[in-house]
Amino acid sequence: MVEILNTQTKHRVNKRSMSGLLDRLIRHYRLKDPELSLAFVGEQAIRRLNREFLKEDKVTDVLSFPIAKRAADGRYYLGDIIIAPAQARRQARQEGHGLERELGVLVIHGFLHLLDYDHGRGIEEEEARMQKRLLKI
Repeated sequence: MVEILNTQTKHRVNKRSMSGLLDRLIRHYRLKDPELSLAFVGEQAIRRLNREFLKEDKVTDVLSFPIAKRAADGRYYLGDIIIAPAQARRQARQEGHGLERELGVLVIHGFLHLLDYDHGRGIEEEEARMQKRLLKI
């Protein structure tokens, strides 16, 4: 089950679009009914999480918290993705595209981290491939 939360109110988030993107990623990687959450939060919240878990006291665009375990109830818990739309908006402007596209890029990036892709170990190539395939670039 995919759960999408939006605790920030500054930027509009198309939850249906993000849910569809996650469904396509789940199908592409042949995951069987994973449990995962995607949360859109404000800058203070993502900064606090970044400081607490990664020891970086700054706003970031996306954080991923992989779980990748099967629980006693038989469900497979993939993990959590946290995105800051305000930061995504700034990046979208720099890249010359819209917020929804940038949010899609960040969902893909966060999802790949849940699958254990890491920087310096192939995430950039896989992310580019998924962007072309799933975002129709």
